[in-house]
Amino acid sequence: MDFPGHGKSGIISETHSMELMAEIVEALLQHLQIPSATFIGHSMGGYVVLAYAEMFPHKVEKLVLLNSTPVADSEERRQNRDRALKVIDQNPQAYISMAIGNLFAESSREKFATEIEALKMEAYAFPIKGIKAAIRGMRDRKDRTEVLKNFTKGKCMILAEEDPILPLPETKKVAERCGVSVKIIEGGHMSLIENWNSVAKYLLFIG
Repeated sequence: MDFPGHGKSGIISETHSMELMAEIVEALLQHLQIPSATFIGHSMGGYVVLAYAEMFPHKVEKLVLLNSTPVADSEERRQNRDRALKVIDQNPQAYISMAIGNLFAESSREKFATEIEALKMEAYAFPIKGIKAAIRGMRDRKDRTEVLKNFTKGKCMILAEEDPILPLPETKKVAERCGVSVKIIEGGHMSLIENWNSVAKYLLFIG
């Protein structure tokens, strides 16, 4: 599915909050007449999944965070997002190129150069206001560690050894505090590309 400001979906707010996007997920499920589901959220998608689990807990059968965390942005991370909002106004193409490249483990960038370039070309077509709305939404999101901790049904975090966005030692500690089973795979933040076979294996097991 396309979130607002992504793909063919329009921009609906200056800030696309995680709660707003969770409401959109719910509207789509209602439209498709899907009463409940297993939710798998990658990166920002994980933030949306947790917002959805807080708002509609009875509709979540299982919950999987892929390269994601329930923890809110640190002050340093918030400041980085503020800088990104300024840079993207000045040179959006340079920001998008740098941001996408930095999602991959250094050891993966040469191997997946074609895939990285394809992601950049796709992102160049996104409206700048939509990218900024998503950045604001991630910056302002609330901490949902307790939501994940209190979720009593199946839950799992799939983490990558070389994730440049979510350092593995810190994220493992969060998972332990929340009583979440953890699967650790090779690669960086873009596990769906860098290590799809391992992700698919774990998702089939979870399902």
